[in-house]
Parts: sequence; structure tokens; C-alpha cells
Amino acid sequence: MRFLLNVLWFIFGGGFLLAIGYGIAAVICFILIITIPFGIAAGRLALYSMWPFGRTVVSRPGAGVGSGLANILWVVLFGWWIALAHLTAGIALCITIIGIPFGIANFKLVPVAFWPLGREIVDAD
Repeated sequence: MRFLLNVLWFIFGGGFLLAIGYGIAAVICFILIITIPFGIAAGRLALYSMWPFGRTVVSRPGAGVGSGLANILWVVLFGWWIALAHLTAGIALCITIIGIPFGIANFKLVPVAFWPLGREIVDAD
């Protein structure tokens, strides 16, 4: 069932477009060198947004003060509008009965898009 939901998400739920957007952001961050930690976070978001079903986000216990400070910068520059876009898309998808699983997937992307550093994506099993 997860595979089917992931394939439908990738094609119809915006997974492909989200992955491309996050991937482009990651490449730009890598080119700018000083923003490499943000590029790593954007790459993680690209992979997670491509196949969200069957995976979850957990806090990384070794994340220190640096990731917290970088997250504050992330929220100010990128996080709030990315999280707002996922929230809006999730609400719009949940209006339709068929789009409810995709809306829930967008809601799962909100916290990691808002505060991505110091987190990791793991299998839900």
C-alpha cells in the first residue's frame, strides 16, 4: 500500500515537483558554499518529499546549538513560507475525499520544512 501511495503521490500529489524544487534549492545552497548545511537540509527534504509514505521524521539526538541557530536563520529566510505552502496545499487536498492521504503527507512535511536541521528521516517500521 505504501508503494502505491508513494507512486500516486509522486505523479499526482506533487512529489515530483517538490523534489525538483528542493533539489534546485539544494544545488544553489551548495554553490554558495556558506549555505552548505541548508543545501543538505534541502536535499533531505527533496528525498522525503519524493516518497513520504512509510517514513517519518525524528529529532537527531546529537544536534547541538549550531543546528538550533541555523534553524532560526532557516525559519527567517525560507522555512515559514515553505511550511505555509505545505499547510495550504494540505488543507486544499483534504477538502476532497480522494486527496486526504496527500493532504496528510503535506502536513507531515510542514514541521521538517519549518525546522529541518537536527532532524533525520527514518522508516516508520
